[in-house]
Amino acid sequence: MAMEDWADLVAFALNLPGVVIASHYGHPVPKKNGRAIVAPGREAGSFCLMVSTDEKQLLLDTDPDTFWQTDHYRNYPAILVRYGRSRARVETGVRRSWWDLCSPPERRAHGPRP
Repeated sequence: MAMEDWADLVAFALNLPGVVIASHYGHPVPKKNGRAIVAPGREAGSFCLMVSTDEKQLLLDTDPDTFWQTDHYRNYPAILVRYGRSRARVETGVRRSWWDLCSPPERRAHGPRP
């Protein structure tokens, strides 16, 4: 099964603890502690996932069919993710982004990073 579209992605993200919909550059997006987890991509068929720069490079190197970037995202801690790819892989990325935005007490309560 694949992550099909923005509605599917948002529905998944909203099931994570403490996630709310709020504005991000004029778009309603799932946020944790005031920061975006994902955002609509500027490119058709993709969304933007917030990741660390180290993780970004690993994803680009290991799965370029799913994870990619344009010059707009090159120096930004985010990566583009194509819809229609492995649901499990996308959900893991969203969970990691969510966990990274948790406070230290929330991290302790939820356990190790996914």
